[in-house]
Amino acid sequence: MSVSENSHTGCALPEDLRHYYLDAMGVQLWQPFEQPGDDVSAAVTEEMQQTWQQLEQAVSCCTQCELNTSRTQTVFGVGNHDAGLLIIGEAPGRDEDLQGEPFVGRAGQLLNAMLAAIGLRREQVYIANILKCRPPNNRDPRPEEAEACNPWLQQQIELIQPAVILALGRIAAHNLLNTDQSLGALRARQHSYAGIPLIVTYHPAYLLRTPIEKRKSWQDLGRVKLLLSRYGHST
Repeated sequence: MSVSENSHTGCALPEDLRHYYLDAMGVQLWQPFEQPGDDVSAAVTEEMQQTWQQLEQAVSCCTQCELNTSRTQTVFGVGNHDAGLLIIGEAPGRDEDLQGEPFVGRAGQLLNAMLAAIGLRREQVYIANILKCRPPNNRDPRPEEAEACNPWLQQQIELIQPAVILALGRIAAHNLLNTDQSLGALRARQHSYAGIPLIVTYHPAYLLRTPIEKRKSWQDLGRVKLLLSRYGHST
């Protein structure tokens, strides 16, 4: 049994008896603070990875709307789970439906270039859509489809906890901000989604059709870069 030396009497008290007396006198014992070790950090990381895997699996089995009958596969999302920037588009297109990844066609190539313009790579951000399934013939998402898919997106936002959200296009902006204002009116100012700063800009597919509007998108991306810097995320 370990003992503690009494400096006044020279007698040695058993450690458990010393603890008893100190506790009886209301003296709180000091305990050294231990930082979480590598094992704890690894366990947390593994748990988060499992959570993401479970969420993606649940999405792949989703039958909450009729789009499950026409999809090739779900398009869950891709990127850095700790991203400072979350990019949200409207819905998968043909290429995305085939490959299972958002923004992989010509619009995806332009999005990559847009990110590079503010010093970001695709793998540094997280990219998702309002819908996880492709609407037939790339039609606009219906309200009931967006509502059915919303819980999946909400869980992704909660897991990522981004510093900034970038909404690409009218559909994404209208669903996230619950508004029907024109894109031109929405993109000129900063918004907030669940306390997260949100910037609206044109969808890359629209910019491919209307390249004259690219200048305005660069302005929007400048706002994104400024916000990321403000919240400690370098680009």
